[in-house]
Amino acid sequence: MAKTNTRTPNYAQVKKYRNDTEATLLTTIQENSQLPKKKQHMKNYTLILILLLATTACASAEDQADYSDDAIQTLLPFDAIPAITEPQFVSADAAQLDPDAPVIGVTFNSESHAYSLYLLNGHEIVNDVVGGQNIATTW
Repeated sequence: MAKTNTRTPNYAQVKKYRNDTEATLLTTIQENSQLPKKKQHMKNYTLILILLLATTACASAEDQADYSDDAIQTLLPFDAIPAITEPQFVSADAAQLDPDAPVIGVTFNSESHAYSLYLLNGHEIVNDVVGGQNIATTW
């Protein structure tokens, strides 16, 4: 007949066993919580690889296309979009633009001008003098 150990563990042994068990459980939980992240990264890498392969395949198909017979089509006659040659400026407060409205800003010799992109959409070029320098602002 086998003899069983009936000795009761003391407080220090129980505490050590408990701490070791908690540390093991904590490590296991941390490792398991990282598994989905690793799998997610693998999914992301797989998706990126698929997109790269598809893009390469599409680019290869386009490279084989022959556009040599395509004629250049002119939609607007020459000089159809007039440049602004003598711009008129107002103060920033009087400009009636939203605070986040896009502009192109130019500064020369402590003189600054701002050109509204909304205005440049219809003109594309502003010929101006800023700080004594002749400039062409294009959009």
